[in-house]
Amino acid sequence: MTEELCFFNKSSLVIKAPKKSPLALRLVVLAFAMVCGVYICSICIKQISPHTTTANFMNIRVFDQPCNTSGIKPEDMPYVHFPNPETFSREECACNPVRDFAILSMQRSGSGWFETLLNSHINVSSNGEIFGSKARRANISAITQTLDKIYNLDWFSSASKNECNAAVGLKWMLNQGVLEHHEGIVEYFKKNGVHAIFLFRRNLLRRMISVMANSYDKSNKPLNGTHKSHVHSSTEAKVLAKYKPTINATTLMAELKHVDDRAARAIGYFKTTRHIVVYYEDVVKNPSKLREVQAFLGLPYRDLTSRQVKIHSGPLSNTVENWEDVQKLLEGTKYESFLRADY
Repeated sequence: MTEELCFFNKSSLVIKAPKKSPLALRLVVLAFAMVCGVYICSICIKQISPHTTTANFMNIRVFDQPCNTSGIKPEDMPYVHFPNPETFSREECACNPVRDFAILSMQRSGSGWFETLLNSHINVSSNGEIFGSKARRANISAITQTLDKIYNLDWFSSASKNECNAAVGLKWMLNQGVLEHHEGIVEYFKKNGVHAIFLFRRNLLRRMISVMANSYDKSNKPLNGTHKSHVHSSTEAKVLAKYKPTINATTLMAELKHVDDRAARAIGYFKTTRHIVVYYEDVVKNPSKLREVQAFLGLPYRDLTSRQVKIHSGPLSNTVENWEDVQKLLEGTKYESFLRADY
């Protein structure tokens, strides 16, 4: 009897402590993992803005990845940049190389017309006379801060193009701090690989006439009471061309020499920078000169156009009130060529 009871007790122990099924345990773990996953996903979805679209999920960007420069000549590398604007994203154009430039000129030398030609190129943004403001050229620090903003594509003007610019710059008159702060500007140009485009007029007498006519227009405003430095119709041009200035024969030679010297001095200051010298008359007579400028900036060639209309297009003798006095004064001097037709 005792043996039977012992046998019974042993059997009972075997039945009460059966070996647990590994399958059941796995199912429990799986269920727990699924519950946790659903919970985590629900929290993530709540944190996403309801305005987020599918495009946002696909907008995967890789930061700080260097751009491929294998197609750029080694000698051009110091003059090629990949701006990272603070005000917008260049997106798919982030690795499009950009060249910086400055059109260095003097008033009434055709720089406005020349700039509109450049801006007709789909990949160029030239932002006008930014340093017309005295505050921006007060010192070299103000100048470089402004240039940094321009060349980082953070300067917005009517000339600003899209993020796929290939060249960006400005128009800069010599009397707007260029000569005064030339040392610091040259250093900046060399350090940052800025292309300097000098644009001058060969015929300084024509430039003087244009300066005097523009000054008259500012004061008298013959075009319906408005001043226009540049016009877009032949009708407007004819109105402005009616004015004939009287040139001071006493100071004429000195003034021509002064302007000539300023141009030569500017070119001398910037001789160690990457630069090109372009003359207005050459561009007027030979539009292929614009091909040289585009090549200088590393641009794909395009036919460039401008809506501006020339104001003084006739012979010089028809544009000056005291032409005979001017003619007598310049004959036999190095400026005698200014009396003849130049384009």
